[in-house]
Amino acid sequence: MKHLPSIILFLSFLFSSVSVFSQDGTQLLIIGGGASGTSAGIQAAKMGVKTVILEETTWLGGMITAAGVSAIDGNHKLPSGIWGEFREKLYAHYGGPSAVGTGWVSNTLFEPSIGNGIFQNWVKEEKNLQVLFETTWQKAVFENGQWVVQYLEKGKLKTIKAKMLIDATELGDVMASLGYKYYVGMDSQDRFGEVFAPAKANDIVQDLTYVVVLKDFGNGADKTIPKPKGYDPEIFACACNHADPISFDSPQNDCQKMLNYGKLPNGKYMINWPNCGNDLYMNIIEMSPFERKKALEEAKLHSLRFIYYIQNELGYKNLGLAEDEFQTNDKLPFVPYHRESRRIAAETMFSLPYVLAPYEQEMAFYRTGIAVGDYTIDHHHKMNPSAPEIDFIKIRVPSYNIPMGSLIPKGSTHFIVAEKSIGVSNIVNGASRLQPVVLGIGQAAGALAATAILKDQNLQEVSVRNVQQNLLNKKAYLMPFMDVSAAHPHFDAVQKIGATGILKGFGVPYKWANQTWFYPEREISEFELVDGLRPLYSQFAQYWDASGEPLTLGRLVEILKVVRPELNEDDIKMIWQNQKLTGSPIFTTKLERLNVAVLLDIILDPFSIQIDLNGFPKNP
Repeated sequence: MKHLPSIILFLSFLFSSVSVFSQDGTQLLIIGGGASGTSAGIQAAKMGVKTVILEETTWLGGMITAAGVSAIDGNHKLPSGIWGEFREKLYAHYGGPSAVGTGWVSNTLFEPSIGNGIFQNWVKEEKNLQVLFETTWQKAVFENGQWVVQYLEKGKLKTIKAKMLIDATELGDVMASLGYKYYVGMDSQDRFGEVFAPAKANDIVQDLTYVVVLKDFGNGADKTIPKPKGYDPEIFACACNHADPISFDSPQNDCQKMLNYGKLPNGKYMINWPNCGNDLYMNIIEMSPFERKKALEEAKLHSLRFIYYIQNELGYKNLGLAEDEFQTNDKLPFVPYHRESRRIAAETMFSLPYVLAPYEQEMAFYRTGIAVGDYTIDHHHKMNPSAPEIDFIKIRVPSYNIPMGSLIPKGSTHFIVAEKSIGVSNIVNGASRLQPVVLGIGQAAGALAATAILKDQNLQEVSVRNVQQNLLNKKAYLMPFMDVSAAHPHFDAVQKIGATGILKGFGVPYKWANQTWFYPEREISEFELVDGLRPLYSQFAQYWDASGEPLTLGRLVEILKVVRPELNEDDIKMIWQNQKLTGSPIFTTKLERLNVAVLLDIILDPFSIQIDLNGFPKNP
């Protein structure tokens, strides 16, 4: 942060004599065309908002494509919104799910260039979306109720004006330049009440990686690169250890398994290997752009040394740098894979207790969910011996949802943060940094900005429920329920009732794909229903006529009459028939959770009760 103001002033002076151009009609400006920036742009454009993305490279998709991390981590059973659409486009290109299940680290692996092509074609379909490639933002100022942003394009300084601004940069550079409070590195236990955190905070971030994509050029081919400067084979000597997809502590020395970790379609391999591989500790967050570029040369060298080790020491001379992926001089990705960024001090700080037990916390953040994830908390610190040890194996979390307030800097009215820079703790970032989650964060940022623009509101005025409804309209998940998919006819009802907290999910920590179950066919008790209604309806504050007996349709009607006295048997039968619910609408029928969710959604519409960013009803 210390270098940014001086750089901005210098560049402003340098280009002060250059003609300034403007982009007319822009309502939303997104700086960064990475995973979150691209998804934010698509969502906002679909909602009818004139949107412009500024992107430094010629690619879209960021870590998923331009950084080469084209093996998706998590959300295989939570294909939320744009992530689900992107995956379907991959299936269509390659020929179905089995065609992209090529490596053991993921269920979905693809060539980065194909992912970029999908995003490029996607944005071209959106008439309200324009991407300005090879542009670099210089300065952002909010004045007279709008953002004025300067950017460089082909050596010329231009300006663009917009109502809302989203920081979708890889490291949160825009928010830093604006002076917002943020965190870098590991939090102390006291900061967010995380007992697994170190006692004292520090500025240590996760290892970064310059991913490499190799291609199999066939038997007999020798694609060995020149020996990189500083090469030491001992650094990579244990790379083939622990390369077992079943047991990571296997004594086997299986190098092919190491390569198959990120095996891509069409004979390619994503080299993003953490065990004596191409991970490297490097904290470049507060560096100037020049310093970053210089530092990253070492990261590139480290990855090339690992490639030389694979080719020369392990004998895979037939595997060479893919020439048909990145249009760069060195054939390496456009950008490195940053696992960690600045983290904004947001209206809502999403910390570990809210992931572990969302229904038991002081704030009901889960009610404000706008993106979901199921990957376990995963940190890479092997290349920095000074990093305090955190026993991540013991941090057993269920799937989770990210609260809307995590995207809004404290006090912000027209500025949104996306990518990995949202308001989460360092520990939680180990889960929220994964590709499908970041796509979801971007989609939510786009929906939040577009909702504010279309309703002529600032971010402090925007309805959480309006944003969530706009996401539901695009089949994005608010709640991480894995057993009621977006294709289910009652997906919306289950999501909305889940987001009210009337019917809660059941979290299960499970391997690398954590779970939350709705259990749509499970019966519920009278008490469970009434207990869920109490926080939303004052009429139930002193209501004690609810036992532990299974809830029947007759008792449901009696309970709901406390709020809707006019409700009668014919109303129920009509809803039952129209919604094609299972079973018979007789009053002795014991109700399943799915049917209760549908009936509640239609009869009471509790989702329409407005809530604040903490998840509490504004007028219970």
